Amino acid sequence: MARQNVAEQFVDILVRAGVRRLYGVVGDSLNPVVDAVRRHSRIDWVHVRHEETAAFAAGAEAQITGKLAACAGSCGPGNLHLINGLYDAHRSMAPVLALASHIPSSEIGLGYFQETHPDRLFQECSHYSELISSPRQMPRLLQTAIQHAVGRSGVSVVSLPGDIAAEPAPEKAAQSALVTSRPTVRPGDAEIDALVEMIDEAGKVTLFCGSGTAGAHAEVMRFAEKIKSPVGHALRGKEFIQYDNPYDVGMSGLLGYGAAYEATHECDLLILLGTDFPYNAFLPDDVRIAQVDVRPEVLGRRSRLDLAVWGDVRETLRCLIPRVEEKTSRRFLDRMLKKHADALEGVVKAYTRKVDRHVPIHPEYVAAVLDEIADDDAVFTVDTGMCNVWAARYISPNGRRRIIGSFSHGSMANGLPMAIGAQFTDRRRQVVSMSGDGGFTMLMGDFLTLVQHDLPVKVVLFDNSALGMIELEMMVSGLPAYGTVNVNPDFAAVARACGAYGVRVEKPKQLAGALKDAFRHKGPALVDIVTDPNALSIPPKISAEMVTGFALSASKVVLDGGVGRMVQMARSNLRNVPRP
Repeated sequence: MARQNVAEQFVDILVRAGVRRLYGVVGDSLNPVVDAVRRHSRIDWVHVRHEETAAFAAGAEAQITGKLAACAGSCGPGNLHLINGLYDAHRSMAPVLALASHIPSSEIGLGYFQETHPDRLFQECSHYSELISSPRQMPRLLQTAIQHAVGRSGVSVVSLPGDIAAEPAPEKAAQSALVTSRPTVRPGDAEIDALVEMIDEAGKVTLFCGSGTAGAHAEVMRFAEKIKSPVGHALRGKEFIQYDNPYDVGMSGLLGYGAAYEATHECDLLILLGTDFPYNAFLPDDVRIAQVDVRPEVLGRRSRLDLAVWGDVRETLRCLIPRVEEKTSRRFLDRMLKKHADALEGVVKAYTRKVDRHVPIHPEYVAAVLDEIADDDAVFTVDTGMCNVWAARYISPNGRRRIIGSFSHGSMANGLPMAIGAQFTDRRRQVVSMSGDGGFTMLMGDFLTLVQHDLPVKVVLFDNSALGMIELEMMVSGLPAYGTVNVNPDFAAVARACGAYGVRVEKPKQLAGALKDAFRHKGPALVDIVTDPNALSIPPKISAEMVTGFALSASKVVLDGGVGRMVQMARSNLRNVPRP
């Protein structure tokens, strides 16, 4: 039996770590690895059109499955294209292993054709980035990289020269056990004792939740019930905490709505649960704050803390629930629930007037109809920009849907590539890319990836022929919009030319039928919806309540739109508020 080469050994280790796909673009320095993938029965090479797409797809797969995913780029420019998607995966805590193939090892440091130094270039967007300089080094180095990615929930990068990948692997190389899942982390007794004391002393407690509450919905609800706490959330916490939540007071931040801002500022104790919420201007500076997070490096990064608690949210709450005293007064909670419902009612009225007859189509209406029609377990991948706004306010989580985007890194063009990775995890599950025309055209070449692999992704294109969020930023700064106009083709015709299903929608009455037809189509589909470029206009009157509801400097960002089915949820919660 022929000896393995290093590339074959590399692929074997990836497979043992649970990797089932390697996203990338082939190239000479990658050829030994790609050929090893070709000959292996338990891993596939996913050919994409741009390496940035490969990294975004791997990051999305890791977020959907919670398991290690992988991508690859050839030497120099090839692996450089990975960097934006890897930044996003790293900041989203997605375990991703990136292979950055390298120039011949004998030429490193001599200014060779396409030479870069990937082991240095990727350091800022990874927990681990190292160069394999010898076949004997490879198994241990790759194992170390995998365990960094899995154990610390982020990116690891392995740089591998093509000539070393083709060399024979060492005989009798040790086959070490691999870490492929993370343990739970329980806080120390002293921190639990201190947090219990703070909660018992506080008359009014608010919980503010981020993505670290994934898997802890039941515990958050039991905890909120016991201490009579309103529950707000950041954008990345929406999908995990908003559904089936009778204590919901909305979202804070630049896209915020409802009473989350008031609830976090009018309490005696604010508890941050699993959130590295980046906008410290939206956090109070005159209330006591405790923060719970599994990542000790983020504790106190955004605000002054009275108590830092290192631990999983679920494990921490399981320790707290039996120990804290049950609060008897719902006065603060009920007041925040009423404020939340009133705030939502106010903005919904501005949205509902003749919206189903407005031409060009209101993007808010598109998002609301999409929310109604999409499957209960759909995965929504959301482009950065105005699509973030529509997803935040209209896509209703239910515990089965997923909503992922570049919410921490804020990159354009992420929606379609993330949909590719999400769809590969389950071809039967509905995956919807909420794309803006700016983001979509930036990596539009990878629409062909959907066709080539027959991925049934549905691209819902909000086509307003503009970089909408950039226009909004200019308006908020008092600047005229400039350089933001896109001259677009008929994207539905482009989709059909690529071999996919494509339909263009210009009137509201066509919308529901077009979406249903596209969703019934078994292959890739694109619905090009011509939306109103003026949907960003600032209302002529901004009430004090709207300023507070959308918070601080973002008060100018109040859009001509509502918040979809969230108002029904708020009304339902309000029914539980005792009347005086």
